[in-house]
Amino acid sequence: MMLRKMVTLRRLLHVKGDVMCTMLLLFLFCLLLYARQVIISSGWDRSVWKLEIHGSTSSSRTLLGASGAKSQESPEFPSSSSMPKLPPCKAQPKGKPPQPKSKTQVKYKGKSKLRRKNATPTKTPPKPLPTLPPFDFETYLKEKDKRDFNLLIDQPEKCHIRGAKEEEGRGGASDEGDTAPYMLIAVKSVAADFDKRQVVRRTWGREGLFQNGVSIRTVFLLGVPKNRTILPLWDHLLTYESQTFRDILLWDFDDTFFNLTLKETHFLKWINSSCPQVKFIFKGDADVYVNIENILEMLQGQKHDEDLFVGDIIVNAKPIRRRSSKYYVPEFVYGGGLYPSYAGGGGFVMSGLTARKLSSSCQKVELFPIDDVFLGMCLQLIGVKPSRHQGFRTFGIPRPSAAPHLQTFDPCFYRELMVVHSLSVPQIWLMWNLLHDPKLSCHNRTSPTSWPFKWKEKIKETEVQEMDYGGKQVFVTH
Repeated sequence: MMLRKMVTLRRLLHVKGDVMCTMLLLFLFCLLLYARQVIISSGWDRSVWKLEIHGSTSSSRTLLGASGAKSQESPEFPSSSSMPKLPPCKAQPKGKPPQPKSKTQVKYKGKSKLRRKNATPTKTPPKPLPTLPPFDFETYLKEKDKRDFNLLIDQPEKCHIRGAKEEEGRGGASDEGDTAPYMLIAVKSVAADFDKRQVVRRTWGREGLFQNGVSIRTVFLLGVPKNRTILPLWDHLLTYESQTFRDILLWDFDDTFFNLTLKETHFLKWINSSCPQVKFIFKGDADVYVNIENILEMLQGQKHDEDLFVGDIIVNAKPIRRRSSKYYVPEFVYGGGLYPSYAGGGGFVMSGLTARKLSSSCQKVELFPIDDVFLGMCLQLIGVKPSRHQGFRTFGIPRPSAAPHLQTFDPCFYRELMVVHSLSVPQIWLMWNLLHDPKLSCHNRTSPTSWPFKWKEKIKETEVQEMDYGGKQVFVTH
């Protein structure tokens, strides 16, 4: 009897276990159906999928949410709400062929229609705005009258040469009565470009005595970096660099492209106050290679107390009206049809007299965002016509058709030039060492300075109708 009860109880337990498993499976199945319905109704139907495709074509800032978009907006770009809206795409998912509509799909479509009826109607999208310039000219015009900024790092003794003792370790002696350098090299730079300044110091921008005992001094022109997080402790680094090399001039304005005009005016004021007796000045960029020996030969016979301004002169250039250009200038900033003649910013030479005149005239000329053109306006005011010299190649050197086998980085290719623009730090270092190699032989010449510097062609002017100087390749690489 006891055995029979135990067998009956075991059978009941087996039956209950099967029922419980069946009920559990039914519960999980119902849960999956419910989850599928919730997911579809919350944004995975076709209408919302179309909205997501449409949203992906808009600005990426709108995908970050309203708060993120506001934090990244700037006056230079239109807000995300003003972006043109494209019609929604009617696309099918890849790999799934179109299927006939089922009852379930019709039901969901009806729900989406109800949601669209209850939704707030969207406004008609505005007309697309034109591409904005990469610079806020309105703010520039409001603040352009701020012309005077403090000099944070100065070199008051740069232009005072104390005679033979100072130059003893630099290769020769100087005249005891000469209290100013024969030529001052001024190089535009930014705080982060220490490597460019260093290669200039060790190559073409070296200070000391050169041909005929002429003395040369070098300074670097800097402003305050606008993005100060890129170079932490930038002020300490520039202070240490100034204490080490004594060639840093730092002013208290943002070091931006359109503030190069401020760098021009403040340097000219510094010349007038701290280096008024300098005879000649070379001013250029840090990414150029300069044959100082050739420039000194060109200056032989030139009088420093007469007007002189030599470089790669651009004449009859039109303002760039294309908003995508780095040199874009709107008509309300400059309404003239042509710019005055000006020198390409890669490098030019002027006499001390011309520099002092420019210091005065540039205070009278309204500031212009492109420094090269601004200096041309100042030259026009004092009546000095700049001279074009073929040795200044601020827009590069084409490969000669008569010698297509030559390498474009052949040192003999640059030997008779004065300024070549847009070179990297390794290229400047390599070109300096190649040109000063005693074993270098170009047309049976044995040393870089054993030949008189002459030009076969006459000085001429090049007419430029409209040129986007930012988009032109200025150095032909090999």
